[in-house]
Amino acid sequence: MSSDLTGAEDSAAAPQVIEPVDPPSSRFLYVDVSAMRAKQLRRGALPRLGSTETQHPLKAERIAMEEVRKGLVSYDLPAFKPRAFTD
Repeated sequence: MSSDLTGAEDSAAAPQVIEPVDPPSSRFLYVDVSAMRAKQLRRGALPRLGSTETQHPLKAERIAMEEVRKGLVSYDLPAFKPRAFTD
């Protein structure tokens, strides 16, 4: 066994600090980001909210919306590429 494997396991086990980002300015973007995060939660991702904030079980969609509202979910927007319309 190589020693590289033990180093990778230690770094993977360390908790990641998530810095809050600005919530989406558009309602449509908010819905899209929340829907993608809810899908991740339904597939087994751990909620990013503290355990004190979720004392009773909530739907994945509600948890995702709260995470996005608090800026705990980061997202990337694709670069805008204008298309030329041809007649």
